[in-house]
Amino acid sequence: MIQLRRKIDSFLDEWKNRQGHKPLVVKGARQIGKTYSIDEFGKKNYTYFISINFILQPEYKAIFDNGYDVDSIIKNISFINPSLKFAAGETLIFFDELQNCPSAATSLKSFAIDGRFDVICSGSLMGINYNEIESNAVGYKEDYEMFSLDFEEFLWARGYTDEMITDVSQYLFDVKPLPQIIFGKLSDIFKDYMVVGGMPAVVDSFISQGNFSGTLSIQRQLLLDYQEDITKYAVGLDKGKILNVYNHISTFLAQENKKFRISKVGLHARNRDYIGVVDWLGSAGIVNVCYCLDMPELPLKGNYNPDMFKLYYQDTGLLVASLDEEAQIDLRVNRNFSTYKGALYENVVADMLRKAGYGLYYYRNEKSTVEMDFFIRSIQSLVPLEVKANDGATRSLQNLTDGRYPDIKFGIKLCNKNIGFNDRFYTIPYFLVFALKAFLRTR
Repeated sequence: MIQLRRKIDSFLDEWKNRQGHKPLVVKGARQIGKTYSIDEFGKKNYTYFISINFILQPEYKAIFDNGYDVDSIIKNISFINPSLKFAAGETLIFFDELQNCPSAATSLKSFAIDGRFDVICSGSLMGINYNEIESNAVGYKEDYEMFSLDFEEFLWARGYTDEMITDVSQYLFDVKPLPQIIFGKLSDIFKDYMVVGGMPAVVDSFISQGNFSGTLSIQRQLLLDYQEDITKYAVGLDKGKILNVYNHISTFLAQENKKFRISKVGLHARNRDYIGVVDWLGSAGIVNVCYCLDMPELPLKGNYNPDMFKLYYQDTGLLVASLDEEAQIDLRVNRNFSTYKGALYENVVADMLRKAGYGLYYYRNEKSTVEMDFFIRSIQSLVPLEVKANDGATRSLQNLTDGRYPDIKFGIKLCNKNIGFNDRFYTIPYFLVFALKAFLRTR
């Protein structure tokens, strides 16, 4: 297995070195590499690393039976395993699979006040009630949201250095076309990323073998694992309805407007019968939810219709794995990414925007004369972002950047074209989405 460099690695170093840091809760979907990254960090940076997995070691659930006093918890851990050592300022306690022991989250306040030991918690988003954690540890913890590998991390896995990636990003910041050799190579690697996605086990298989062999079976197993977790962890909601929505994502992405319609997922299905289902899937880290703006204006939050949305897989490799066998061959052999009505490009952009820290919003007016795939923002401007599977017309982008909308100063067109600007919108290749946030700070 190759050692994948992740962005959480530098965050954990910064967290440890920060004066007075609080206990950390690492949020994220299952099998995205949370445990591996935290384990490596703990072993490298602490004299004593105490790792407790509440699924593999259920006996440790009892360590909170005497309350949440830190000395009592440490005493109970030591009683279960007397070989473990604790030293103030030199010890990291890692509570893994938090969803199987919510009491561990309640203990974070005590550990924060005590201050002798560093604590990190992690677990599957599907099984964690973070509202409960918030109420029990508000003000006494820090959250970090982790995802599967983004494209920059995928480039690291392929051997590209920070210096090389910085050089590429600089072309974007300077709005200069990339040299053709760089543009062509990154375009090819991005196509690999669209098929492989960012799930660590899949990336590891692809990089280690140098081909797609075996990646599809891993992805399909991940899809099955997610379905199994839905039936296991969805509390207070109809699990059948959650599965019904989850299993229809690729169906709606295949349609022209890609809008998800609850009324089409089952006989007599109505929005009011599915209240909470979409929110649960989003909170569980399974899907990215993109809401329709009421108007193309700021602010984004509070300016959208919660009943109008598009759903995307949170990892595009899993969308690819959900397609039929013929589509798989077309993608892997023929590299035909323009099929499926542009859904693959939209999904990967949604995924990359979310990993960059953006919320997801789109717009379509009542007459469908103005449509835009995504909206993000710079410090001063609302930015329409159009995703093009081919180099087609950009009528909506032209309309949105013609001066009629005061919050919009310029737009962005994402496509398989080199970097450019025509005084109204920037043309940016897909593979540079990871650099958008830094780019927009300069605009």
